[in-house]
Amino acid sequence: MSAPTVELMDYADVISRYEPVLGMEVHVELSTATKMFCGCPTEFGAEPNTQVCPVCLGLPGSLPVVNEKAIESAIRIGLALNCSITPWGRFARKNYFYPDQPKNYQISQYDEPIATEGYLDVTLDDGSIFRVEIERAHMEEDTGKSLHVGGATGRIHGASHSLLDFNRAGVPLIEIVTKTITGAGERAPEVARAYVTALREVLRSLNVSDVKMEQGSLRCDANVSLMPVGAEEFGTRTETKNVNSLKSVEVAVRHEMRRQAAVLAAGGEIIQETRHFQEADGTTAAGRRKETAEDYRYFPEPDLEPVAPAAEWVEELRATIPEYPWLVRARIQAEWNLSDEVMRDLVNAGALDLIIATVEAGAPANEARSWWVAYLTEKAKEREVALAELPITPAQVAAVIALVETKTVNNKVAKQVVDFVLAGEGEPAAIVEAKGLGMVSDDSALQTEVEKALAANPDIAEKIRSGKVAAAGKIVGDVMKATRGQADAARVRDLVIAACS
Repeated sequence: MSAPTVELMDYADVISRYEPVLGMEVHVELSTATKMFCGCPTEFGAEPNTQVCPVCLGLPGSLPVVNEKAIESAIRIGLALNCSITPWGRFARKNYFYPDQPKNYQISQYDEPIATEGYLDVTLDDGSIFRVEIERAHMEEDTGKSLHVGGATGRIHGASHSLLDFNRAGVPLIEIVTKTITGAGERAPEVARAYVTALREVLRSLNVSDVKMEQGSLRCDANVSLMPVGAEEFGTRTETKNVNSLKSVEVAVRHEMRRQAAVLAAGGEIIQETRHFQEADGTTAAGRRKETAEDYRYFPEPDLEPVAPAAEWVEELRATIPEYPWLVRARIQAEWNLSDEVMRDLVNAGALDLIIATVEAGAPANEARSWWVAYLTEKAKEREVALAELPITPAQVAAVIALVETKTVNNKVAKQVVDFVLAGEGEPAAIVEAKGLGMVSDDSALQTEVEKALAANPDIAEKIRSGKVAAAGKIVGDVMKATRGQADAARVRDLVIAACS
């Protein structure tokens, strides 16, 4: 029996009558070069069914082999989330029918996951800290993708037919599952969003995934239930699947709380089911009845050996875990004396990590910041790409800054060098040498150009001689033009004034 259709309950009324209970499941596609159990590439956006083989297609006689890099990434994720790493574990077969799972079972982990019993402290909007406890992080393989054709929404409803793309089948996944989240009260939607935001930042800092939610590299399932205030027994939960933006996580949880409260207040029952988030209006729609663990008929994967990471290896990987991104931001903000507004703008522009990496490559902080938030941001807008997607590295930006500091080039020419780097023409120093862009520093050559410019502008020369040194700007400009912008403007100005003394 389906739940009755009702209006949503006012959020304040929800909180006065019910205690929200959450559980977050986040699937992370690892950025390994090959799939979890075979050598097929994992590049996003390839032509359908071009990155497949007998193993990831589940053909008879094919045998899986574990991707060592995926194991390493899983351990590093577990350590970053303060988990214990399981010294001995196994893969299992999770049996179910999905049309986009070619084997008709998924190789996953069940009772022996790679990481257990962790936590992540997340910062809420007012600066307070909420601890989200992690139950497990386990390894598995992704499924393929169904493409529904002929409908208006891209979903199966209304489609005329469906196509299957198995390129994604077998891509390494880590599923991170929280323990039951209680005590959030009215801030439950905010807690959900803050948790996924913090988790995404941690994963990006580990460099184990590109965490692009719009491409499905990070997918969030939000479990929501309500129990009457003062009750001790949890209510029936729903699972809103594959929410694909941080804002949508908060919207989906809030909507589901209001919907469930309205159903319960009207005397209805909550059905344990999956639900789909509707981006257009921020609502959820019923999917399928939710299976239990028993329905999946887990049993040990007979074709794979147990995973038993050596304690020494785990400790080596622990040493690679970086500082949490929000702690880095706080430290950098203090060291660089940045206001909250400036720091927020740098983060929102996607510039902070690039600036930090440029400083780590040897550039002064102010110069690194200036290049990324000014000229390079302008170039990113021209190309309609994110700042990090520009074809220039922080190390190359630092090299350009070094060329300016050593007076090998001036600021104007440095922009030309950056343009050549963006065009794929090589490293900054090599570009300067190959194209003859080095600064003209020979005083005799500059003196010759100064004399030519003064001779061509006798009225300007006379003004300078009479003490109007501001007029020297015209002569400096002519000399810079004659030297293709490769002279030191300050040195040229000194020579002009000296020549008119």
